[in-house]
Amino acid sequence: MNRFVTILSHGLFALIVLAATAWAATALWLHLSGALRLGAEAALAFGALCALAARFAHNRRSGWAVLVIGALVVGAWYQTITPRDDRSWALDVSRGVKAQVAGDIVTLRDLRDFDWSSATQATPRWITGRYDLRRIETVDMFTSVWDNPDIAHLLVSFGFADGEHVVFSVEIRREAGEEFNEIGGFFRQFELVLIGATEGDIVKLRSNYRKEEVRMFPILLTPEQRRAMFLSYVALAQKLEARPAFYNTLTANCTTVVYQLATVLKPDLPLDWRLVLSGYLPDYLAGLGVLGGNGPLQNRKAAAEITARALRADPAIPFSRAIRQP
Repeated sequence: MNRFVTILSHGLFALIVLAATAWAATALWLHLSGALRLGAEAALAFGALCALAARFAHNRRSGWAVLVIGALVVGAWYQTITPRDDRSWALDVSRGVKAQVAGDIVTLRDLRDFDWSSATQATPRWITGRYDLRRIETVDMFTSVWDNPDIAHLLVSFGFADGEHVVFSVEIRREAGEEFNEIGGFFRQFELVLIGATEGDIVKLRSNYRKEEVRMFPILLTPEQRRAMFLSYVALAQKLEARPAFYNTLTANCTTVVYQLATVLKPDLPLDWRLVLSGYLPDYLAGLGVLGGNGPLQNRKAAAEITARALRADPAIPFSRAIRQP
């Protein structure tokens, strides 16, 4: 029995060392380069072997001591990786929206209103808008699927009495020439940015040029809830302007950040697996009773599809009006 316990204990220790080494090796590979990367990876492998050797050749405490020392060294290095706002950013995420509040009036600066000519080329235009919180009439959720139907990007649009719409989108802040990868999103490789934009920019880009599967769902909120939701985005914009933050594939992405904002409306909002598999977010909202539309959920999903409508829209009609026409 004692021998079995010893073998089990050694096995668990080895698994912990291997898991910790794999995590640290990935972080080092993503954040270092050249000879420094190779040297750090070699030092990590040597440390892992030392921990295993100390455990098996000497005693349990010496193995744990080596592991803890290694973890402290890697952890101290990892804490030096801090979010920044002064990198050479890709143009479309080079500016996060900035907000000022004066009573019922919110001024948004650096709203994106690009004129896209392809999925990668656009004539840039950054604008400033003033919005009256008392005149918010609608909230719409856009979901955009580009590959895996289980995963969708989420955008939230606020409609005002004058027909204007403002869209907020939580995105990774890519550097020029950089591409997103899910693994890097777990290891502080990307900063977080809140984009404020017109629908004719950010929605049209996804529907007309990227040819993604875009759906628009009305969200049923009271005037007070619409106001609170808008101000929660304002607060996020101000927070990110004051202090940059990292994107995280699991805990700080386009869906989970919106969930955190939505807790302003309902503090006991339940956590759910569909917050991660965001393609199922309409199902989650339907269960909460806030998803608009008529009939069964499948009918509402079909009616929400706007890509075909956007592609055939008359250029003479404002984009926001065109995608809302029957």
